[in-house]
Amino acid sequence: MTQPIELTIEEPLPGAFVWRLLETDAQGASPRILRSAYDASENYETALSAGQRALQSEIRQRTSVKSVKANA
Repeated sequence: MTQPIELTIEEPLPGAFVWRLLETDAQGASPRILRSAYDASENYETALSAGQRALQSEIRQRTSVKSVKANA
């Protein structure tokens, strides 16, 4: 069973954009922070791009773990 992951971009201060990956349980409840930006980005697009890279990295990591388990 997989848990949904959501990429969010927030602007906690004017001109400071931060991405977060939120993971929920199988029913979509109880979101928790899976990963987040170390530093804020100056614009939305940069934060979005960095968040998408982090999401793809997380997907690749989870996919490789599943394939290793399947081949074991």
